[in-house]
Amino acid sequence: MTLIAVQEQDVAPHRKLCTDCGISRTSDPGRCGYACQFINPDYARLESAVHGRVRQTDGEIEPFFGVIQEMHQAALKPRRDGAQWTGITTRLGEALLTSGEVSAVLCVGPDEHDPWKPVPRLVTAAEDMASCRGMRMGYAPLLEQLEPAIAAGHKRLAVIGIPCQIYALRALENELDLEHLVVIGTPCSDNTTTENFHEFLSLLDDNPERINYLEFMPDFHVELRFHGGKTRRIPFLQLPIADLRDDFFPLTCRTCVDYVNTLSDITVGYMGGRGEQWLLVRNQKGQNALNSIRSELSLKAPSSGGKRHSAVKGFIENTRRATGGLPLRRMPQWLRPIVGKIMPLTGPKGLEFARTRLEMKAAESILHLRRAAPKRLRTMVPAHVWKLAEPYGLTPSEDER
Repeated sequence: MTLIAVQEQDVAPHRKLCTDCGISRTSDPGRCGYACQFINPDYARLESAVHGRVRQTDGEIEPFFGVIQEMHQAALKPRRDGAQWTGITTRLGEALLTSGEVSAVLCVGPDEHDPWKPVPRLVTAAEDMASCRGMRMGYAPLLEQLEPAIAAGHKRLAVIGIPCQIYALRALENELDLEHLVVIGTPCSDNTTTENFHEFLSLLDDNPERINYLEFMPDFHVELRFHGGKTRRIPFLQLPIADLRDDFFPLTCRTCVDYVNTLSDITVGYMGGRGEQWLLVRNQKGQNALNSIRSELSLKAPSSGGKRHSAVKGFIENTRRATGGLPLRRMPQWLRPIVGKIMPLTGPKGLEFARTRLEMKAAESILHLRRAAPKRLRTMVPAHVWKLAEPYGLTPSEDER
């Protein structure tokens, strides 16, 4: 068999602040104590181990995005059908398998009964990577398949995962019986359960089962695609976010400090892409992976525009009110369409849009931890995240350092 869809265990061991990356389902669930990004993360140590150095502390690139060798706005030519963007992530997995650099790719694909639900898959044939295209929403115990993959003889492995999965993978990497590991990371923020995501889809359309694609675009719109070819774009300000339950986004995702997957060899995202994908090459393995498909890509330097400070400041004020139990300051309905048209013209774009989201996430993490788990601030929030929040008056107290 070239592609294996792995069934989850019925019950995962309970962990507070857990996204079920899969380590708690392995033969030694106690490793969560030092492998989890929500317990006592050590990004500086792991950055040094993975990339050979830590991120620079000054400037407008590495303090936000982590260690960088190359950064591109990119598109795969031609775009692959069924891809979330143009198909770069899937194509990287195909190339690694075709060249023999790895014998298997551990990633996620759609559940047999619910295409939005992520299911861990071990792909061993390049042609099977196509079945994993597209975005899944929810938690998948990806790393529970590390031990079975290695036991099956896959000592040269690629892993495609989100930040909480990749942090745990890197924390355990030296314990794994692997000869070669390539890590392709995708950014992640504000994840939720697949069940909650279906609730969100039902607020967007009267027939949510028709929706087969959803993406938050860098022009302040959400794009929906439907079976049959119809498309629809919704301005961020028109989204029914205020109608969601308070616990719709779990505390883990509200307090994640690694939006851009800084411990991957190469990160494939969109925030800095301005309508195309965004590649962040972090080390030589990432460089080699990019080189394997470079001739198939349209590459150009990411651009930047607009100013982020007022947008971040407004977000922080609303988050303060929410975490303090106060009602949010909502924009009048009549004004929203007007502001929705202005935002793509005057708001932050490209790399400035990416920096906006990262400063928002830094502030959100700090404010939600202060509300819900103040004792975690000392261990969960690394120095580089505090630095992103500092321009907005969010600094650690003595007992938060």
